[in-house]
Amino acid sequence: MGKEHPDFKSFQGLLDEELVLVPPCLRENTRPSLKNIALDVGRWTDESFFKREVDHLWPKVWQMACRETALMQSGDYFVYDIARYSILLVFTNQNTIKAYHNSCLHRGRAIKSGKGRSRELRCPYHGFTWNLDGSFKEAFCQPEFDHINLEDLSLPELQVAKWGGWVFVNMDPKALRFSEYVSCLPEHFRRWEPEKRYVSLHLEKVIHCNWKTALEAFIESYHAIQTHPQILSFTGGDNSQYDVWGDHLSRTITPQGIPNPGQAARFSMVETVNDMLGPDGFDKATRLVGDKANQLSSRQAIAAVRRKQLEASVESTVLQTATNSELMDSILYLLFPNFSPWGGFQTQITYRHRPNGMDVNSCLMDIYFLESCEPGNDIPPDAKKIHLSAEQPFSEVPGFDALASIFDQDANNLPEVQRGLHASNKGHVISASYQELRIRHFHATLDKYLSNSWNE
Repeated sequence: MGKEHPDFKSFQGLLDEELVLVPPCLRENTRPSLKNIALDVGRWTDESFFKREVDHLWPKVWQMACRETALMQSGDYFVYDIARYSILLVFTNQNTIKAYHNSCLHRGRAIKSGKGRSRELRCPYHGFTWNLDGSFKEAFCQPEFDHINLEDLSLPELQVAKWGGWVFVNMDPKALRFSEYVSCLPEHFRRWEPEKRYVSLHLEKVIHCNWKTALEAFIESYHAIQTHPQILSFTGGDNSQYDVWGDHLSRTITPQGIPNPGQAARFSMVETVNDMLGPDGFDKATRLVGDKANQLSSRQAIAAVRRKQLEASVESTVLQTATNSELMDSILYLLFPNFSPWGGFQTQITYRHRPNGMDVNSCLMDIYFLESCEPGNDIPPDAKKIHLSAEQPFSEVPGFDALASIFDQDANNLPEVQRGLHASNKGHVISASYQELRIRHFHATLDKYLSNSWNE
């Protein structure tokens, strides 16, 4: 494990200061040790490597397609595209979600695009039609096809799973069961209940880099010192804890409400609180705690304000048992290959990175904000997706607020990372032993899929 700053506690040390019972999921500290080897830049730049991913990765893994709220009524459909694949998800008359390859069995035309509602699945080209359950319904001029039994022409199905309000698909009929694939993720999120939240913001942004280049920026905190200097007063990036479970699940927990250890001497406690909460953050905290104000740590002050802010949307019994960590820390998981949900009781941000079509140097980044609603109230409808081109900054998005500058810093970095990878003279990259071990874990699992050794 990386060296702990002598004046700063580890994340587990911060948990020791909690005044309520710490949930077991936060106490897990896997202390992974992964062989530190250089990685060839071709992983991010070569068309041949990208094609191997298209052939051997995306058809084999569980991947998030959409929220369950996109498929709630009979006939609701949603199209999920990944690389050269297109998947059609449908809510059937039997109140189940099914997924099909989005390709007409006559001449191959995509049956649907986007999302909507339909009583049947009719190809817009020649009119071949299927029922919502994938069974063949009708075609024009059926005697023209007397050489085949049209009744046997059912749409090929994919595996479907649901968790946390999300819908997942897998194209491989022999894939690992979803319950095994996700490892301890459902148990960790049980108390945070993402399935009870609604999407308050969803944006999709084009970034000119390989999908892995973008994803890797969100599974390590090492870059924050250089890339995000404005958060060093309240983000203990060097104190991040990194965890790995099996092949498909990993996590970073980055403490908030403390300065980054290497820069701690630059900031007072009041500066830490105000930089994280706003210029009047510390005053708000002192008013909430009254005569205990002179005893506050920066994390306790921030937690006091966060608890007050969440009173309207989180049940009081839940807030009473919530740790300070669950109110402020970045608790970011990755379910291989590209689904990244935040845990905790605050706004739950979820990321998804995927190729932009068949372009090795371009990707799509989806960002979802999941919010709780007031207990007893109906869950609001999900926000409509906002699309950002590569040239549009996150700062253009209403409601992104202070996070916009952070994401813009990353988005400006990533095309330059891609350019630098192409320009590399040595032909390989290196990684930090502890803070970037999740990148090595990711690539180790990727290699299992690309070698065709998975489940053999």
